[in-house]
Amino acid sequence: MLEFQARVLALAEDPSLPLLERAKFLAIFSGNIDEFFQVRVAGIKEQLAVGVRSTSPDGLDQVEQLRAIRARVEELVERQATAFTKEIGPALQEAGVAFTAWHELDSDSQAQLTRVFEDRIFPVLTPLAVDPAHPFPYISNLSLNLAVVVRDRSNGEERFARVKVPPLLPRFVSVPDSAQYVPLEQVIAAHLDALFPGMEVLAQHPFRVTRDADIELSDESEDLLAAMEISLRQRTKFGLAVRLEVDTNITPEVLALLCRELELGPNDVYQVDAPLDLNGLWDLYGLRRPELKYAPFTPQNPPPLVGGKESDVFWAMRSGDVLLHHPYDSFANSVEAFVEQAASDDSVLAIKQALYRTGGDEAGIVASLVKAAEAGKQVVALVELKARFDEQANIERARMLEQAGAHVVYGLVGLKTHAKVLLVVRQEADGIRRYCHFGTGNYNPKTATSYEDLGVLSSDPDLGSDLSELFNHLTGYSRPGEYRRLLVAPMHLRDELRDLIRGQAQPDGEITMKINALVDSEMIDELYAASEAGAKIDLVVRSICCLRAGVPGLSENITVRSVVGRYLEHSRIIRFGKAGDPDTEYVIGSADLMPRNLDRRVEAMLRITDARMRARLDEILTINFADDVLAWTLERDGTWHKVETVAGVESQVRFQELAVARAKVRTPDG
Repeated sequence: MLEFQARVLALAEDPSLPLLERAKFLAIFSGNIDEFFQVRVAGIKEQLAVGVRSTSPDGLDQVEQLRAIRARVEELVERQATAFTKEIGPALQEAGVAFTAWHELDSDSQAQLTRVFEDRIFPVLTPLAVDPAHPFPYISNLSLNLAVVVRDRSNGEERFARVKVPPLLPRFVSVPDSAQYVPLEQVIAAHLDALFPGMEVLAQHPFRVTRDADIELSDESEDLLAAMEISLRQRTKFGLAVRLEVDTNITPEVLALLCRELELGPNDVYQVDAPLDLNGLWDLYGLRRPELKYAPFTPQNPPPLVGGKESDVFWAMRSGDVLLHHPYDSFANSVEAFVEQAASDDSVLAIKQALYRTGGDEAGIVASLVKAAEAGKQVVALVELKARFDEQANIERARMLEQAGAHVVYGLVGLKTHAKVLLVVRQEADGIRRYCHFGTGNYNPKTATSYEDLGVLSSDPDLGSDLSELFNHLTGYSRPGEYRRLLVAPMHLRDELRDLIRGQAQPDGEITMKINALVDSEMIDELYAASEAGAKIDLVVRSICCLRAGVPGLSENITVRSVVGRYLEHSRIIRFGKAGDPDTEYVIGSADLMPRNLDRRVEAMLRITDARMRARLDEILTINFADDVLAWTLERDGTWHKVETVAGVESQVRFQELAVARAKVRTPDG
């Protein structure tokens, strides 16, 4: 996982990228590292705390893993700080966007920010003293704080206090009528005398705490929704601290106090020679400076849906399956339009949908489902409450749907429902017809503009029957049966993928994959065996890859690359056999080759049988393997190296061009 973050960080370090895009990648890197500590590092520490000792696939026990993690994170954080302070910050200043320290401001600018402090910041600050009458306060997860040392002018006694930097205020405060930005904690620090009148402020040091944020939910809970709400409150209040970030000027005394109160050791402390929490650079990315960003791209309407929201999605699906490639193809004018049309259509009897990450907006798909339920249609929403870090949003959407009269269910005990499926049942002149959407990504309008994903709109009877059976299994007591086009976990997917790999384990066999992660040891061993049998195996793995490529006698027939760019590569495509061969199997879906996806989640992969769609998948894979701008390759020693740019093929730009070209094509009736 950390090696993927290194590839994200490399984008921030790339001087050829627009400046605000580089700042955005710093923010993404910062957020990803936060999540890594909240979940992965916290999990390792929890194992140690309960006395569970085990080794990772690379042979490291928990102590060794934490030691290796610290060394790598220290290196990456140092690179991040250098990129911000020595490269991106100065370059933005030349472009008229200045990151300025408080002491570097002139007196007029300081006076302006003082008025901002008095009007907008001071009223929401709460200094908390630490003394025998005031115990050390709880420091909330990911909060930015000031550790303040003050001296009582009357008796000379030194005291410690904590001031929380309000998270709802901008991370960087702009000087009015200028393009100068000052870290919020520095503005507060310059006015601490207003918070501690009569005291002498001796020192102040910013610090930030990361806590365990993973949720453990008992499968014995009678009310899953109520149990999740309780768990969210516990996560907010009781997660153990796993990381302390401080600046490089913190005194040993203050650092020792923080470590003692937070129950952290020296190896949990990370000193950062830059402003803490560069997640706040997202605010700066919102500046209207188009010349400092990627050229804007408008998602296109694929040919069957040229009318956008005005098109008849049902007619298009009856005319043939439609392959969607987001964000190049419009999500709003395809998937959202499909649900919106279904909600408004008097002939639609039922809508069934699995929702994993619903997103923050109440418009779009959830609003359409509410409209459909209020109109009396049978609406079934399978809402996954355990979607990490989206739990609260999903609870809110579940309540909205229930209040509208929708049937809301929460999946199967012990399993997350991660499949991306949607079924619409419609009464037509010749009988009942089922319309389907199958995707590799979430039904989330926000991420649909920044994540690369695939979707299929179809009225194929076999797929409709499969989805009906899957929903019945998820919402009722039916036993999983045999599916026609779906491969479903945890029932069948592992065995079917294993058999498909073994079917190519021969000298002329070929396996081509585009996935997010390759971790499962059984799948890796099957790929090794296929390689040893002579099969040619080419993989595009976005993030974690536990397979070693190019090892003589084991994997010399395997290549691994990763594509990291403007959009997050998120689709999963697997091809078993040669491109264009009618006997070749193509599957797309929501599952990666990880134990959690194959064994502990409800996942679905879809067999692609249509020749036109198979050709599109071949095209996507070919372009991914031709990329020499965004691509990295995995070497046999486990290190990643940037592919040398020779032909200048940037896959994501090429997909934009193809989407624009396809949108210009009109159907015979168009």
